Amino acid sequence: MRLHRLDITAFGPFGGSQSVDFDALSAAGLFLLHGPTGAGKTSVLDAVCYALYGSVPGARQSGQGTGLRSDHAAPGTRTSVTLELTVAGRRLEITRQPPWERPKKRGTGTTVDKAQTWLREYDAAAGSWRDRSRSHQEIGEEITQLLGMSREQFCQVVLLPQGDFARFLRADAEARGKLLGRLFDTQRFADVEKRLADRRRATEADVRDGDAALLADAHRMQQAAGGALDLPELAPGDPGLADAVLSAAAVARSTAREELAIAQSRLAAAESARAAADRTLDDVRELARLQRRFAEARQRAVRLQERADAHREAQTRMERGRKAEAVAPALELRDSADAEHRRAADAEARARAALPERYADASAAGLAADARRAAEELGGLESARRAERRLADLVAERDGLDRQERADEDILQEADAWLAGWETTRAQLRSRIESAQEAAGRAEQLAERREPARRRLAAARERDRLAAQADTAERQALAAAHDAVEARAHWLDLKEQRLNGIAAELAANLVAGEPCAVCGATDHPAPARKDAAHVDRETEERALAACQRAEEQRAEHERRLAAVREALAGATAEAGDAPADDLAREAEELERRYQQARAAASALHAAQEELRHAEQEHERRTAARQQAAVRAAARVGHRERLESERAALEEELATARGRAESVAARAAQLELMAARLTEAAEAARTAEDTAQRLKTADARLADAAFRAGFDTPQAAADALLDDAAHRELQHRLDAWQTEEAAVRAVLAEADTAAAAGQPPADLGAAEQAAAEAERRVREAASARDAAERRCAELDRLSARAATAVRRLAPLREEYDRVARLAALAAGTSADNERRMRLEAYVLAARLEQVAAAATVRLQRMSSGRYTLVHSDDRAGRGRSGLGLHVVDAWTGRERDTATLSGGETFFASLALALGLADVVTDEAGGVRLDTLFIDEGFGSLDDQTLDEVLDVLDSLRERDRSVGIVSHVPDLRRRIHAQLEVVKGRTGSTLRQRGH
Repeated sequence: MRLHRLDITAFGPFGGSQSVDFDALSAAGLFLLHGPTGAGKTSVLDAVCYALYGSVPGARQSGQGTGLRSDHAAPGTRTSVTLELTVAGRRLEITRQPPWERPKKRGTGTTVDKAQTWLREYDAAAGSWRDRSRSHQEIGEEITQLLGMSREQFCQVVLLPQGDFARFLRADAEARGKLLGRLFDTQRFADVEKRLADRRRATEADVRDGDAALLADAHRMQQAAGGALDLPELAPGDPGLADAVLSAAAVARSTAREELAIAQSRLAAAESARAAADRTLDDVRELARLQRRFAEARQRAVRLQERADAHREAQTRMERGRKAEAVAPALELRDSADAEHRRAADAEARARAALPERYADASAAGLAADARRAAEELGGLESARRAERRLADLVAERDGLDRQERADEDILQEADAWLAGWETTRAQLRSRIESAQEAAGRAEQLAERREPARRRLAAARERDRLAAQADTAERQALAAAHDAVEARAHWLDLKEQRLNGIAAELAANLVAGEPCAVCGATDHPAPARKDAAHVDRETEERALAACQRAEEQRAEHERRLAAVREALAGATAEAGDAPADDLAREAEELERRYQQARAAASALHAAQEELRHAEQEHERRTAARQQAAVRAAARVGHRERLESERAALEEELATARGRAESVAARAAQLELMAARLTEAAEAARTAEDTAQRLKTADARLADAAFRAGFDTPQAAADALLDDAAHRELQHRLDAWQTEEAAVRAVLAEADTAAAAGQPPADLGAAEQAAAEAERRVREAASARDAAERRCAELDRLSARAATAVRRLAPLREEYDRVARLAALAAGTSADNERRMRLEAYVLAARLEQVAAAATVRLQRMSSGRYTLVHSDDRAGRGRSGLGLHVVDAWTGRERDTATLSGGETFFASLALALGLADVVTDEAGGVRLDTLFIDEGFGSLDDQTLDEVLDVLDSLRERDRSVGIVSHVPDLRRRIHAQLEVVKGRTGSTLRQRGH
């Protein structure tokens, strides 16, 4: 992995946009990243980590990326990080933008834009960048797959934090295990340990659950047997549990079957006794029913006798009601006449109240005469109404003349104002028409030049294209000619070789005694022999065919070349020697001038139309001014005629109105009075008629009541029954008759009378005897059912217990095997002498590799004094496997790394970090790390040790690596020339890069 460029905007302490050219910094192999405390050196490394993984190391990561934004950034500037790098032979560009709370474009307040991520890849063949993805998840998975490292591994391997490795040297085995576990991803081995422990607990639980279930079944059998089953004191896992449970179950089943036979015989005897008790109970119940029936009939007869007087009164009332029904029509007629008279009297009173007092005692005829006189006076006002309407029309007509006069004045003022500027408007429009006509002429001239220019440009481009094709065709023709020459030479060589060996070829066809095809001899004493380099006919023919194909290809390429050159000559003849770019610029200039001329000429029609409309407007306004003057002269005579007619009408109306405000008001008064008089006359006549009808109805009612036998009409009205009262009274009479007949029928029954003569029935004793028999049957049935359930439950539990015993055997064997494996992997088994867990064992192997890789550099940094070694010894009561010691060659003793001094700890931790980087890189698939960063710690070294450390770091360039050192040490600024300085300021930090 090699970093090329980093662009950051509004990130961390950097308020603006900053860029880092890692290619320039990496040219020297070593480069220095320095600056004051808090300036943002670590933020540069955070930006690299954020671009790759979308998060920053450790505690610096906060809420969804919003904490990455610079407090110095402008509100409208979005936080962005872009990293260009090469990994696994692919050049990539990653851009990440965390969520951004920005001001709203409309209104007040803020809104949050979602996080954005882009991944692009450089296509070397096309020479351009190609988009790969915009998905956070896809980009994260692809980067992690290419690097082969998680974020934690990357921060330990590429961004080497020296403080962490110094603590690693002094840490105990548990702390080292946590760090190595994160770097080497040994979680799968921890998962194996957990899986074995879980499996051990699961199998142990299965065994205990099986024993517990077996004991539970035994206790259920004890409960089902009613305490007759004796169980020994046993616990899950105790020996002999299965045999004891199965034996006790067999005894309980035998006892239960004996109890079932006894219960069945007792049930049969109880059912026989219950049948006899039920028959006796039925006889007693029938006797009791007949006795109750007779007693109830006697009681009902007594109640009838008590209500005899009320029954006779009801009969009398029913007879008077039937007589009163003959008087009902006369009563209804009288009530109707009385109601009608009251309504007529009320209507007459209301009508007279609306009239003046002089009409209070007037008769119906007098009221009618006054109503006719008011109607006649109302008819005489019709002429005055017409005069009043005409006067209103005259006033409206005069108002219309005033409005017309004001409108004509406005028309005259507007026409005068418009006509004052007519000459100027006409001159401007004619000038626009002339300009557009000139532009149209220019457009026609340019159109004639435009098409030839286009054809010449197309010919020039075709010329350039054909020239390139001609060069290619010429090269292909030369190559084909060369191939044809080579093929012909090869064929001629083979032909020559064949001719040289033709004698051997002919000799191969010679037959003893047959004549030779060349000399005719039949004796062949020494025929020629074929050597190893002999060429036969087939080989020569294949070479000839290849030669002919090469000649055909050469001829084809020459034909193509001739066709291209002919087309090139035609294009050159039309385009000339002018470059295509010059012709393109000339054509573009002609096109631009032509479009300008066309645009100007397009305004000709609009200008002509506008002039035509203006001339029409001029004519319209001149005519309007003349018409307004004519209307003004005509209005003078019309106004005089209207005034004369108005005066005559007002005089006539004054006479007709009298004291009323208007003719209409006088007419309304007369109309209202006539209506009220007419209404009062009609009401008076109606009241007189209804009074006469009421008198006649009273006489008829008195006569009807006397004939029906009533002293007065009121007595007949009181005796009259309405429908509800009649139905209720008839219902009471019918009920009396029905009850009397029923009582007589019951008292006449022979069975009922005979039962009444017997002693009272003892129903309680019979029911008690039957209930007791029923209880004995239920008890016997319950005992029989309980015995059956006990037998079935014991059979079921016994079968389940036998099945459980068979199932527990393989489970216990599996538990023993898994328990041994889990104890071995967890380091608690006696077979594990060093008490090393499985994960610790794997990490110990990795630590041993790291120590070996770190020793190579540590010996060079310490001039061969120190060597890092891995130790499997146990520390105190803890487990072994992750010990780390240093061997001092000066003393020959091995001691703990915690005893190293500050400077020794630095280059030991640096060597450990570099060694760890190599091992993790190999573990991640061997991804090449061409860019590394080393954090603080160089200030604890003397000059000689610093030179040795820098030599080791400089040796990393042997594989084209570059190392960035993050340090405050001033001496490093003199030793390392390629530097990236972080400058701190009030408006945020900036980056300043100095080359090598």
